[in-house]
Amino acid sequence: MADIKKTTAKKTTKENAEKGFIASAELGDALQNVLVQLLDLQLIGKQIHWNVVGPNFRDLHQNLDEIVDIARRGSDEIAERMRALHITPDGLAATITKYTKLEQPVNTEILTTDAVDMVVKALQNTVGVIREVHDPVDDADPTTADILHQYIADLEQQAWFISAETRRP
Repeated sequence: MADIKKTTAKKTTKENAEKGFIASAELGDALQNVLVQLLDLQLIGKQIHWNVVGPNFRDLHQNLDEIVDIARRGSDEIAERMRALHITPDGLAATITKYTKLEQPVNTEILTTDAVDMVVKALQNTVGVIREVHDPVDDADPTTADILHQYIADLEQQAWFISAETRRP
C-alpha cells in the first residue's frame, strides 16, 4: 500500500460537522486503493465488452455488463463510505492510471477466449487488493470490512462464472 497516494486533504468545516468515526490515514489509503481498482475494473470490463468477438459472444458480452455493474456499485459504495468516514475519494482518471494494479486490455477486437482470461485476471487482481487490505480495514473499522466482504464474494463469483466459459472437465 505504500505506493498508493497518501490521504492529505485538509478537512473542511463541513466535513467535520458530524461527530462520528473519523478514519485514520491508513484506512483512507486502503479504501482509496480499493476504489481505484474497482473504478479500473469498470473501465476494463467495458473496453472488453465493446470489443469482444467470437464463440459464445452474446453470453460473455452480457456477463461483462454484470461485472461492470458490480464494480460500479462497489466503487460508489466505497466512495460514499469514504465520505462518511471523512475521507475525500479520488476517482480522477490520472489517479486510476497511476495507481491501478490491473493489467490493461488491448485496444483491438478481442477473441472471447482471450477476453475470458483477461477478465478473470482483472477480477482476481481486484479481489487480491481487497483481500490485501481487508485485515487492516477490519481492525480499524469492522463496518467497512463488512462492505468489502460482499464485494469479495460478488467478484469471486463472477470470476468463477467467467472462467467456466473456457474450462474443460
